[in-house]
Amino acid sequence: MGAGSWGTVFAKILADAGTDVTLWARREAVAAAVNEHHRNPDYFPDVELPERVAATGDPAAALRGAEIVVLSIPSQTLRDNLAAWSDLIGPDTTLVSLMKGIELGTTARMTEVVAEVTGADPKRIAVVTGPNLAREIAEQQPTASVVACSDHERAVAIQRAVTTGYFRPYTNTDVIGCELGGAVKNVIALAYGMAAGMGLGDNTRATIITRGLAETTRLGIRLGADPGTFAGLAGLGDLVATCSSPLSRNHTFGEQLGLGATLEEAERVTKQTAEGVKSCRSITDLARKVGVEMPICEAVVRVCHEGLDPRAAVAMLMGRETKPETDTLRSDQP
Repeated sequence: MGAGSWGTVFAKILADAGTDVTLWARREAVAAAVNEHHRNPDYFPDVELPERVAATGDPAAALRGAEIVVLSIPSQTLRDNLAAWSDLIGPDTTLVSLMKGIELGTTARMTEVVAEVTGADPKRIAVVTGPNLAREIAEQQPTASVVACSDHERAVAIQRAVTTGYFRPYTNTDVIGCELGGAVKNVIALAYGMAAGMGLGDNTRATIITRGLAETTRLGIRLGADPGTFAGLAGLGDLVATCSSPLSRNHTFGEQLGLGATLEEAERVTKQTAEGVKSCRSITDLARKVGVEMPICEAVVRVCHEGLDPRAAVAMLMGRETKPETDTLRSDQP
């Protein structure tokens, strides 16, 4: 459900793994192009999609008889869209979230939104996450990912459905940790991009990745995640890829802000708003709710939504009180 860049590529992965896929596209013209030319003209006009991928603009047609429903739409639109689709989803259908965000207002993770709206048992809801830049996967460059579900057998079933010669999924039962890793890394990537735009070097960038991972781990532990998750593909792997790659929308958006662009100007360059711009507020709201300090994420909020100059944000972060490094990895320390 969703024919954006990652939704389109994930449909290709499923088809290449031997599954028949129906891709729901919001615009009928995109669905027609997929059916007639086996291409998505909006995102990958140069990538041929497998014959097993069909498309439709009708949600009912897309969901009819589906054993697995993959959700790949902007995170802040999930609740409204899913409310319209919920009655069309089978009672034992596996629901898979590709989305990496925290809902504004509720501070709910995407699987929590899915469970609330559909009434589905959380054991039916899975997450696919990791260092998965869509363009590279579309080109069938080797990559690994994580399928997280509290029901291990269901995670294994999804794993089998998406294993190809270029896409290697691992399973994990830590849904909380995997979702938080995917959501927070977008915000840290904005900070990394700002540093790049300001011309700051590798020491600064390594610091942002490392301390950003510490913030993510601290929040995850407080919410019940396995700290080991953040050293894996859903944590460090996704964070490094999103921070460092020019293919990352959050990196590019942050870089524009570091060069002095406004939000509107950065949006024109990236063609759309980066996920981290929206979710930075919900993530910091969640952190405040559970009493965890996240200074890099707070700084990104101030730059994106309060007009703070990125250079002032650097000075603010560098001027914080010094403390032992290992203490700041605990959930009760900032």
